[in-house]
Amino acid sequence: MIILITGASHTGKTALAQNLLEKYGYPYLSIDHLKMGLIRSANTDLTPLSSDEMLTEYLWPIVREIIKTAIENGQNLIVEGVYVPPNWREDFLTEYLDNIKFYCLVFSEKYIKNHFNEIKQFANIIENRCYDDISLASVLGDNTKFLDECKKHGNEYLLIDDEYKINIDL
Repeated sequence: MIILITGASHTGKTALAQNLLEKYGYPYLSIDHLKMGLIRSANTDLTPLSSDEMLTEYLWPIVREIIKTAIENGQNLIVEGVYVPPNWREDFLTEYLDNIKFYCLVFSEKYIKNHFNEIKQFANIIENRCYDDISLASVLGDNTKFLDECKKHGNEYLLIDDEYKINIDL
């Protein structure tokens, strides 16, 4: 089984992946780690400051094939990161889709406005962010974009509205 977790930056994707690792023993792949490995090894001219669109275009084909390989080998894997295109389903045949559980984490506007300081406080809870300059406007915009894309492409999403409480049972 593949657990694919995406969503706007700062929504807790990595923390959720870590929790699922601890609960189920499934390893996880952070797309951010893959990104930094490729950047630091000079296998790309992209940088951590490249646009999300450019990074998704570069990283997704690699991640997609890792997912297919894990499914073909009957392996469980959690894959988390922002660089999952909203039309991700189009890249998989039914036999692959039957083995993927997809979760998109999205903060509601109300949650962001009521908890912005907490969002900033927990930004480095699992990974240190060297390039993290968030604003209320950027968090609102990113979450609105992810929510709109989920609705447009028929992707399920977990809306975090009143309190941050995500419990996924596999």
